[in-house]
Amino acid sequence: MQDKLVSRDRECDELQRCLESDRSEFVIISGRRRIGKTYLIDKFFNYKYDFTFVGEHNTPASVQIQNFMRAIKRHSKKRQPKAETWYDAFNALEDYLETLPSDRKKVIFIDEMPWMDTQRSNFVNALETFWNGWGNRRTDIMLIATGSATSWMADKIEANQGGLHARVTCNLHLSPFNLHETEEYLRQRNCRWDRYQILQCYMIFGGVPFYLSLLNTSDSLAQNIDRLFFADGAHLKGEFDELYNALFSNADTYISIVKLLSENKSGLTREDIAKATGLEGSFLSKILKNLERCDFVTRLSHFGSKTRGSIFRLTDFFTLFYYKFIESNNAKDERWWSNNMDSRSVSAWMGLSFELVCLAHHRQIKAALGIAGVGTAISSWRSKADSDKNMPGFQIDMIIERADRIIHLCEMKFSTDRYAITDNYEMKLRERMGLFRMATKTRKTLVITFVTTYGVVDGKHKSIVHSEVTMDDLFKS
Repeated sequence: MQDKLVSRDRECDELQRCLESDRSEFVIISGRRRIGKTYLIDKFFNYKYDFTFVGEHNTPASVQIQNFMRAIKRHSKKRQPKAETWYDAFNALEDYLETLPSDRKKVIFIDEMPWMDTQRSNFVNALETFWNGWGNRRTDIMLIATGSATSWMADKIEANQGGLHARVTCNLHLSPFNLHETEEYLRQRNCRWDRYQILQCYMIFGGVPFYLSLLNTSDSLAQNIDRLFFADGAHLKGEFDELYNALFSNADTYISIVKLLSENKSGLTREDIAKATGLEGSFLSKILKNLERCDFVTRLSHFGSKTRGSIFRLTDFFTLFYYKFIESNNAKDERWWSNNMDSRSVSAWMGLSFELVCLAHHRQIKAALGIAGVGTAISSWRSKADSDKNMPGFQIDMIIERADRIIHLCEMKFSTDRYAITDNYEMKLRERMGLFRMATKTRKTLVITFVTTYGVVDGKHKSIVHSEVTMDDLFKS
């Protein structure tokens, strides 16, 4: 990755505050794998720590404890006693840190902490003893813990009901870059792609810094996709399995849900998911919550209800791309993307992905509409056909309900040029607006907003468009 941090100013400010505070600080940093947690800490501290250790995936506690003691030896430059338990290891860490000057904060960085908590290792109990019995009683310790297993960080540390309850002093979550940040990142890498290509890039890699770092910006986007996904030994061909297995225990259960959501592009309710998978109760709730925490799934309220009827949509661009083009692709074509990028299947995928880009950039859409300071609620609507009432089924993927009694029904259209509204489409829009008013019984003002790449073609049908947002608006900070 590059020398200058992109879009992590708030996180850096928080780290600086913790470093300068007059108390010991317990900082946790969560976020999906490949999002740049380690990079942020390494760059902020310039790789200078009083102690650092990286947890190892699927490695026994005995081996990790041995490696932990080696790390203490490396930092202290002194031989260390043999440690049998995590209690022994943290005691040795205390002894080493007490030899350091008392006039500055001692920075301890433990990366991938969830992987250290192996079965029957008592890691969390030992960590509690270390922090409550020693670190928290001082004023000069800064313990930083990161983990891609966001659910573990939330359950075992943040929401701990035991000795670590309410001990976290700073909680940071790293999300993927938005379009503005992605463009800034790529420009720093001397990328000359236009915004249309960067938008397409975002539809695949979703603003995940590690994936963006793999791009060769002197090549076209299509060449990069071929190299990273379809070439022999492609770098990201096996990324999907590695990603989910690293993030979740019982990864197969999580994968079954994201696969189900990938097959239902407009999303599913919790009841739909339970019926299709046989999962239910608190177990299903926990899985959905963990997928939300990792930014893989987004829950959209159903218009008119904050809780009932919420729609869960798969919004991780990499996962959607994998299921659409990688999982079942048996073609031995190393230039598959270049040869198929104009196909109908790719065009359909781009249309869906653009909708998800818009949902992820609802703040930019609000700003473009001039309502950034107006209270709003983002929701969706899905209505089944009712033959008794002679009402067809319909759905609206993005609704912006304003506190000043105006409701934007958003149409999101991805195209290579300005979008043309036909006679039939105008009729469909008017019909759907009427059906929405009838189904919801709302008395608020309904308007149609188009979000497109290059705008809507001027003409007799444009009169139905109340307001427009273009691709360039989505790229604003």
